[in-house]
Amino acid sequence: MAGIGLYGMMKYYRLTKNENVLNMIIKWFDQQFEQPPVEKNVNTMVQMLTLTYLYEETKTPTYLPYLETWGDWLYHDMPCTKDGGFQHIVFGSQNNQQLWDDTLIMSMLPLAKIGLLFNKREYIEEAKKQFLIHIKYLCDNKTGLWFHGWTFEGNHNFAEAIWGRGNTWITIAIPEFLDLVEMPANDHVRQMLINTLNRQLEALEECQHENGLWHTLLLDYSSYVEASCTAGFAFGILKAVRHRYVDKKYLQMGLKAVEAVIHNIDEKGELQNVSAGTAMGMTKDFYKKIPITGIPYGQSMAILCLVEYLYFNI
Repeated sequence: MAGIGLYGMMKYYRLTKNENVLNMIIKWFDQQFEQPPVEKNVNTMVQMLTLTYLYEETKTPTYLPYLETWGDWLYHDMPCTKDGGFQHIVFGSQNNQQLWDDTLIMSMLPLAKIGLLFNKREYIEEAKKQFLIHIKYLCDNKTGLWFHGWTFEGNHNFAEAIWGRGNTWITIAIPEFLDLVEMPANDHVRQMLINTLNRQLEALEECQHENGLWHTLLLDYSSYVEASCTAGFAFGILKAVRHRYVDKKYLQMGLKAVEAVIHNIDEKGELQNVSAGTAMGMTKDFYKKIPITGIPYGQSMAILCLVEYLYFNI
């Protein structure tokens, strides 16, 4: 999850122009380039999102071959499921014929950004298509919230888990994509994304705990409340309100979530009460038993959340 944290740091740099932060990002990439190449998969792709912005800041020409190669791989070589969805390949698992809600932020935002950088319109159109495919199979029509995954091997949503952090990826990805890819107001994809986000926020407003957090299974109030999903929801809500993708009435929900996130940051600056790494579960009970800890997943979400919150204190 280093890629999400890096992206949050880049956002912080772009807002504050703090050169120390920029140098930390440069150093991280320099260290990675000295190592053997990492496996290309859905989750490692997200690091290319930050690298595109880093190239725009520094114009370092050695970054371009990485961006070009990774974008080409994702567009041409990523295995697809039925209906053309990008298969959620991760370290050690092909997840054959599976769609996960993580994919949109981890791979579609980088693909679109690389498409803009290299003027490859086909990358942007592919990203738009992937959003629509994932909405078709992962969005729960009854609630407006999202299932963790879908498999074409049996045609089902696994445990039908409405998992908190999984939903967070959507709340982040949609306003990020709308901000990244300019589409006219009457564009049907844009309208679909905004409508989908609005339905999700309507549901989130109903199930937010009184302490500002959300449960790890959003509609199962016997599941524990969890800080990383709350941080992600706060980011997406605040950004969507700021860009006027959703009604300003949701602002208080987002600010309440920020307060809850801050309350869960310990004296070392680490976000606590975070659900540990979570694979696809076959039962809802699986999600309720995921250990609670402090982990980079949560820290990355907290960075995104607090950077977006800065816009409301300018």
